[in-house]
Amino acid sequence: MKFRAYSTVFVSIALLAASAASAQSTKDRLRLLEQRMDRVERIVNNNDSETDMLRRLQALQSENEILRNEVETLQFETVRSADRQRQLYIDLDARMQAIEAGGAAIATAGAAAGGVAVAGVPASGSDQKDYQAAFDLLKQARYADAAAAFNQFLAMHATSDLRDNAQYWLAETHYVDQDFATALDGFQKVVADYPASRKIPDAWLKIGFCNYELKQWPDAKQALVIVQSRFPESTAARLATQRLEKMQAEGH
Repeated sequence: MKFRAYSTVFVSIALLAASAASAQSTKDRLRLLEQRMDRVERIVNNNDSETDMLRRLQALQSENEILRNEVETLQFETVRSADRQRQLYIDLDARMQAIEAGGAAIATAGAAAGGVAVAGVPASGSDQKDYQAAFDLLKQARYADAAAAFNQFLAMHATSDLRDNAQYWLAETHYVDQDFATALDGFQKVVADYPASRKIPDAWLKIGFCNYELKQWPDAKQALVIVQSRFPESTAARLATQRLEKMQAEGH
């Protein structure tokens, strides 16, 4: 009987030990799982942080685009403060172009000496520097000088990737000077000569605006409807809709 009692005790002790070992093993496995979960959570959080940064960058770019076009809207609606509005619009557009071109095409100010001078600004031989020199004149509201500089740019840089922008801003120099007929020809040239340009929606919008100022209502409406139908998600389309609503309210 004693032997059986001792055997029972030994078996119980063995079972308890095995149970304790199993519990310890389970705790170890749980601890390992918790550590792995911590690592996964850190990775996910890091990825979320990178995604959030990308999302914020995209939001900033979108906000910059919206601000640029809101300034442009104010430019057309507020005649007496138009000069200041234009300055804001041009500055914001320059920043947008710097983002689009990776900062390479627009970021460098000034032009190097040498070449033939136009409007007091020498031609450097570099399309980026000559473009920037012309654009600086535009920002300074020296519209006649800017027009001469953009014309020189177009004559000198036949293969530049900035030709469409130069043509657009050449037309803009006439628009802000309220020479709407000449501006209209310039914007139409952007559409005709550079069909793949990012400036096409804006050029069509300005064609509509020029025709509006010239009281050519059917042509203005046609151009603005083109913006709406071809570029429905663009900010140019939103501005076109606003101008069409204004025309309708005016009975045109």
